Amino acid sequence: MALPSGVVLLTDRRVARGPLVDVVAAAVRGGVRWVVLREKDLPSAERAALAAELRAILADAGGTLIAAGPDPLDGDAVHLPSAGPCPPPRLALVGRSCHDEPELARLTTEHYVTLSPVFPTKTKPGYGPPLHARELRRLIEASPVPALALGGIETPEHVRACVEVGAVGVAVLGAVMRSDDPTESATTLTRAFEGAFR
Repeated sequence: MALPSGVVLLTDRRVARGPLVDVVAAAVRGGVRWVVLREKDLPSAERAALAAELRAILADAGGTLIAAGPDPLDGDAVHLPSAGPCPPPRLALVGRSCHDEPELARLTTEHYVTLSPVFPTKTKPGYGPPLHARELRRLIEASPVPALALGGIETPEHVRACVEVGAVGVAVLGAVMRSDDPTESATTLTRAFEGAFR
């Protein structure tokens, strides 16, 4: 299975400006091809049904749904918290949230990591301290697997700063979930990611 790259969308129906399925579909129209389904407070059956609905939207665009694990929700891709099960489940795609070098050192069979928070974040105010570009670069260089930048990534400048220090993609939540036009926001960030390689 391919690894997440580009703009990776994390869901949060509590801050989304519309029904979650509609916001994700709009982001997919804007170029998003990777979505991490969070919503861990939902009952299992409801969350599994939501996963199936989002998988169908992504499949039409050649995209992939990753479940915030450890339950893959009938799929084969999970993203684990830093303190999640270790060793991780054996699935086609496993990611893990990391925040520092000791957490990176505990990785075993994961395929990718998110490194956070890169910038101050509205979703988790006070969480940090922010890594900013210099520390992000250091952690990317220390990581044994490809890394996505996460946390407070709201603008094309943020995206470019993350790519310039080696991130293979950016994971975003608020920039798309809180947007009045998720398609436009996703398009703007996706273009910034693609443009960073020119």
